[in-house]
Amino acid sequence: MRTIYSTRSVDVPEGVKVELQGRTISVTGPLGSLKRSFKYIAMDVSMSEDGTSLKVDIWFGNRENVASIRTVTSHIENMITGVTKGFKYKMRFCYAHFPINVTSVKEGTDEIVEIRNFLGEQKARRVTLLDGVSFLRTPDVKDQIELTGIDINKVSLSAAHIQQSTNVRKKDIRKFLDGIYVSETGAMVEEE
Repeated sequence: MRTIYSTRSVDVPEGVKVELQGRTISVTGPLGSLKRSFKYIAMDVSMSEDGTSLKVDIWFGNRENVASIRTVTSHIENMITGVTKGFKYKMRFCYAHFPINVTSVKEGTDEIVEIRNFLGEQKARRVTLLDGVSFLRTPDVKDQIELTGIDINKVSLSAAHIQQSTNVRKKDIRKFLDGIYVSETGAMVEEE
């Protein structure tokens, strides 16, 4: 069964500029700009006359099409949050015996995270951070790193790459709980 008309809107805060070009959406704010294409979803996207809200419409959609409206509006809201507040992922090192050593190395334009002494291994594990993601070793907290950026997809994917690089293989994971895990997520810019 098809739903004749379904719609959802996103509020655009002050200081954020949203531009539409077909189904490609550009969001510009105080921290930078993000651009994303939604060409794979058959929908209408329009701005209000005063520019304070964005409306997403789907005509004659089945269940999957109607459900995709919420996904698209969530992506747009994440873009708006990214250019106004940013995203920060905090990761903690967990180890039973061998202390994990993590450093950041610049190679050209890429920033690479090197993980050494994981489970006493001699080999260094290397994870390349995605563009726009910055690495910081937290100075006041032992065994913690912070990944920050304005694109939630890139920040969370970089955190996932670091966590997956320290997966324990060929051992009982109930006993060997060593690794680097996401402990906290939040905004780059702290609200007053």
